[in-house]
Amino acid sequence: MTRSTSIAAVTAAIFTIALAAQTPARAQEKLTKVTFATNWLAEAEHGGHFQAVADGTYKKYGLDVTIRPGGPQINNRLLLVTGKVDFYMSGNMIPAFTAVEQKIPVITVAAMFQKDPLVFMSHPGQGLDKWTDLPKANAMIIGKEVQAAAYQWMKLAFGFKDGQIKPYSFNPAPFIADKKSVQQGYVTAEPFAVEKAAGFKPNLFLAADQGFDTYSTTIEARLDTVAKKPELVQRFVDASIIGWYNYLYGDNKAANALIKKMNPEMTDAQIAFSIQKMKEYGIVDSGDTAKLGIGAMTDARMKSFFEKMAKAKVIDPKLDYAKSYTLKFVNKGLGLNLRPKN
Repeated sequence: MTRSTSIAAVTAAIFTIALAAQTPARAQEKLTKVTFATNWLAEAEHGGHFQAVADGTYKKYGLDVTIRPGGPQINNRLLLVTGKVDFYMSGNMIPAFTAVEQKIPVITVAAMFQKDPLVFMSHPGQGLDKWTDLPKANAMIIGKEVQAAAYQWMKLAFGFKDGQIKPYSFNPAPFIADKKSVQQGYVTAEPFAVEKAAGFKPNLFLAADQGFDTYSTTIEARLDTVAKKPELVQRFVDASIIGWYNYLYGDNKAANALIKKMNPEMTDAQIAFSIQKMKEYGIVDSGDTAKLGIGAMTDARMKSFFEKMAKAKVIDPKLDYAKSYTLKFVNKGLGLNLRPKN
């Protein structure tokens, strides 16, 4: 998916942030060093983790966190599997299901996004103004990952066809030129690029709101870490949850400064747009989080998404998908007091 970034920014691939703030209780303690690898370049969609670094939350939980960004041609998930990083930010639950199938020893321990930000954009006033209109589009401009998972479900549930598919080259120009086309994106990113380049606001259809109910921007850990260091996992998850509350509802200036320092091509305008869309669409804080807190996961949601993927023949229906996640570290209502009252 496109961001306001470039491959040049990946030169900041490993960035350790020193914190000045510390609580008296932790000042005398030795912090546990933790490396957290993300799946893309630094951006607002990772904001809660940068917030937890910037405002000292990780440090309050006894952690010295290094954020290792992803990017084009960077496979940070492999670093988790090989033990070179402690935690990894995964995109959605498809890789977690696949890990069980392939016996890869990782597990999802929290879901920072309640909704996958996957969005489909259309031109307004072209007969593509409703979700049910989209199967009539001249072209569905989508990437291979979307084609392999979400689109298989869309074909089965809504009548989309393979003949509509055109490859997504991470460039909005083909979509802008063809008014009868539809393009994938992140609701927090691609619409901003289209508005900036073409001067119009596209129709936005969030796949999650149509039933693509996977969790997203999850935290994965190795099975041995969960088994041998559950207290470490809990501290990292808890601090990340608090970081997200503070990023969305508190003063996030320092976190955004860190994002821009790690990714110099990120702009204030893009960050502001991303935060606004995360709030508008309930990407981080909606549904079950009202009672369970940010990071929430439930068996019912996991079962629902697995069954959709199995029916669409994306995942083996015999897979023991329950091995892909654990609820041990979430659903505790942590941070609810940080949400605005109104």
